[in-house]
Amino acid sequence: MRKLFLASTIIAISAVQALTVAQANASEWITRESSASVAETADRLVSAAEGAGATVFARVDHAAGAEAVGEELPPTTLVIFGNPRIGTPILQADRRAGLDLPLRVLIWEENGTTMLGYEDPDALRERYAIEGADEAFEAMTGALENLTTAATQ
Repeated sequence: MRKLFLASTIIAISAVQALTVAQANASEWITRESSASVAETADRLVSAAEGAGATVFARVDHAAGAEAVGEELPPTTLVIFGNPRIGTPILQADRRAGLDLPLRVLIWEENGTTMLGYEDPDALRERYAIEGADEAFEAMTGALENLTTAATQ
């Protein structure tokens, strides 16, 4: 009986580990360091996005939110933006992608270094098994690369 319990436990742990690895692969993050502060990096990203014709829907200052409830959080800002010319074909392929669009880029301070990160568009494609919309995904990948490079240099 004890051997059966041990075997069951090992199988369960292996299954959880496999699921964790699968989830980690499904939500690949692209990160880069910025030469500027969180606020300046966010300003640069907003400016680059607007300059490229995207709409900036929100800029969320998580540190200010923490401070409002008497908590501390290092500088952490989320920028939400998008361009319907890129996002619409993806939404037409699968509207569930609307949970992940418009795009979100997180900028935070970690050990004195400003970091910027976002989810790889291929993870979005995989999550919803989106067929087609290849041009939109290519455009999204290129736009994120260009905008985040402009924000971090």
